[in-house]
Amino acid sequence: MSAIQIPILDLKPQYWTIKAEIQAAINKVLDSGQFVLGPTVQQFETDVAQYLGVKHAIGVNSGTDALMISLRALGIGSGDEVITTPFSFFATAESISCVGAKPVFVDIQRSSFNIDPALIEAAITPQTKAIMPVHLYGNPAAIARIKAIAIKHKLKIIEDCAQAFGAIYHGTCTDCKQNCDDAIRTDLIGKKIGALGDMGAFSFFPTKNLGAYGDGGLVTTDDDDLAALARMLRVHGEKKRYHNEMLGYNSRLDAIQAAVLGVKLRHVAQWNQKRRAVAQIYNELLSEVDQVVTPEIVDGHVFHQYTIRILGGKRDTVKQSMADAGVGAMIYYPIPQDKLPIYAGQYPDNAVSNKLSQEVLSLPIWPELAVETQQTVVRCP
Repeated sequence: MSAIQIPILDLKPQYWTIKAEIQAAINKVLDSGQFVLGPTVQQFETDVAQYLGVKHAIGVNSGTDALMISLRALGIGSGDEVITTPFSFFATAESISCVGAKPVFVDIQRSSFNIDPALIEAAITPQTKAIMPVHLYGNPAAIARIKAIAIKHKLKIIEDCAQAFGAIYHGTCTDCKQNCDDAIRTDLIGKKIGALGDMGAFSFFPTKNLGAYGDGGLVTTDDDDLAALARMLRVHGEKKRYHNEMLGYNSRLDAIQAAVLGVKLRHVAQWNQKRRAVAQIYNELLSEVDQVVTPEIVDGHVFHQYTIRILGGKRDTVKQSMADAGVGAMIYYPIPQDKLPIYAGQYPDNAVSNKLSQEVLSLPIWPELAVETQQTVVRCP
């Protein structure tokens, strides 16, 4: 195996373009002596809420904490069920289990990799309290159909936005156009993800489209009461110091990460546009490659990952050939959540999720990726 010469992600070019801004923002925090929450975090929360089009944005320690705090704020716990996708990182289901509820897995669409809304109603029981769609790889889920179902059955929606910062819902999914409630779809079109459900949960892990230089996360909502609960939960369940009213978490966004994120927030829309351009070039380069299915480039998709499907059982061979040529690639995700050891044997099969887990391969992508490098990636197997 050759040393990796083209990684799956290279964060250095991004840093070089904003180095002076980043260093100035960090130095300002260091000079202030206020390192946890405080004015820098408050300013970022204000700015990111305005960017996303939500009333409240609450900085927390990680995307996983953002999910758990959202669930807790909605009162979801022991004996409850939350419908979600099997095709996601474990934090999605883990957060549900960690608050004492049960994840219920509904299979996905082949075209979008997102939860199939046509299958959701069959999974609803008297114990169902919420739906947790994941905007996987940066592609908005069919949220209008999901919201229509949630309204009909009086369920809450928690958006898992970990991979989709800045993604915009345009209602361009074919299934959504054919089956959505038009009034709901019209109301949601043009809004950013995280502003579409009752609560949104974001991750600022360094690899994300908007990434910190460490861990970080965000909870979003338009509901004043839910926002107040989320703020309490992130600081040990207190509104007033040493007056703890509930069991909470130590889940505060630190000021240095908020300063980094505040700088990056000014650039993220441009970076997302460049990611879409990279995806379009990949699609063109791969258009005539046999047994490769390229992703849909729908409006609003921000391509946290550029993920293809390799048919004919050749995915692992292709990945190894790429590694031998010094090109990085990743499988997101080789094991669906319902098949992980912690849940194995507890759920019926989700056929599409199982099949796609054997076909998906994510290629190198970052905003500054050169066309020549993309050509090398496509040629190397």
